[in-house]
Amino acid sequence: MKRRKSLFIHFSHIRLLAKKFAIVLLFLLSFLMMLINKTDTVLIEKTSSVATDVVSPIIDFVVIPAKAFVSVYDYFAEISSAKKNNKKLVAENEELRSLYNKTRALEFENNLLSKLLNYTAPRDASYITARVVAEEDDAFSHSLIAYTGLDSNVKKGQVAVSDKGVVGRVESVGQIYSKILLITDINSRIPVVVERTRVRGFLAGDNTSNPKMIFIPLEAELTVGDKIVTSGVAGVFPSGLEVGKVISVSKKKVVIKPVATLEQLEYLKIIDYGLEGIISE
Repeated sequence: MKRRKSLFIHFSHIRLLAKKFAIVLLFLLSFLMMLINKTDTVLIEKTSSVATDVVSPIIDFVVIPAKAFVSVYDYFAEISSAKKNNKKLVAENEELRSLYNKTRALEFENNLLSKLLNYTAPRDASYITARVVAEEDDAFSHSLIAYTGLDSNVKKGQVAVSDKGVVGRVESVGQIYSKILLITDINSRIPVVVERTRVRGFLAGDNTSNPKMIFIPLEAELTVGDKIVTSGVAGVFPSGLEVGKVISVSKKKVVIKPVATLEQLEYLKIIDYGLEGIISE
């Protein structure tokens, strides 16, 4: 028992001395560091540089995942923004395309109407402008349906013209629509005359795009390019309206190309010359 007690007291003295020695050692180290800092700045700078060189790569390595995460986040954010902008641009593009198509249609329509206005009817004639709404183009008929409106005073037999010349005549009249028999229809017969030679005949449709001139005198002289106009015979069409030009001459037939493009008619004028002729309701 006494021996254990003496050992405990001995260890207690050693521990106390160690504490005192540690305090003194720390004080000396602190003083030494202060002294070195004041006297040898080169050593401190080297130590700091070495520490920076060692720590910087570690910091860079630790920051890499954070940078990668930020980059990925920015990438997906840009994709999301690009998709939104793309949808917006697509919608705007469709709207602009629709406006462009409407503008083009109005511009084309305006040009057609402007050309049609250039065709001036005689003073003793009246006319209306009609829009083509349908066409009959088959083996049995060549005709159009035009919107003439209410109280338009359109009558059977009146002349239908485009901005270039005669296209046909009114075949029948409804309440707001009228049927226009084209000069290419097989039932169409128009008294015409060759402007250069004054040779008379009839322009007869055959349901092709090029009608024929029939009932021509055998001694008639016709050449390609001769202009064909209405003769005024029979009192249906007034004289002098341009109909077409000769494109082929043979012993069997004379082929005429209409001056108007019948396949592309959208508007036409229906003119009332006050002529009844042989056509009646």
